[in-house]
Amino acid sequence: MRTLNYNLLFKGLFFDAIGMLTMAIPVVGPFLDLAWAPVAAKQMTKMYPGRNGKFASILVFIEELLPFTDIIPSFTLMWIYTYLLSSEPKRNLKTIPIKVNR
Repeated sequence: MRTLNYNLLFKGLFFDAIGMLTMAIPVVGPFLDLAWAPVAAKQMTKMYPGRNGKFASILVFIEELLPFTDIIPSFTLMWIYTYLLSSEPKRNLKTIPIKVNR
C-alpha cells in the first residue's frame, strides 16, 4: 500500500490558495495570473516528477491563464489522483504470444 505524503497535500493546498487569491483582486488579478501560471507549472513538475507531473503542469498552466478557472484546486486534485485514485505501479511483465492453428 502506498503511504500518503501529507507534506505534498499541504504544499498543494497552499499553492491552490495562492492561485485563488489572485481572483480576489479585482483589476490586478488577471495580470497576476500571467505571472503565477509558469510558477505554478514549475512547482507541479517539482512536486510530481514523471509523465503525470508533466501533464498536470500543462493543465495547471492553462488553468491559471484561463479566466474564471482559478477556483479549480489543481494541486489538490493531483494529490488525490496520485495518492488515492491511482493504482500501485504494476510490474513489467512480458507476454508470450501464442499462435493457435485451426
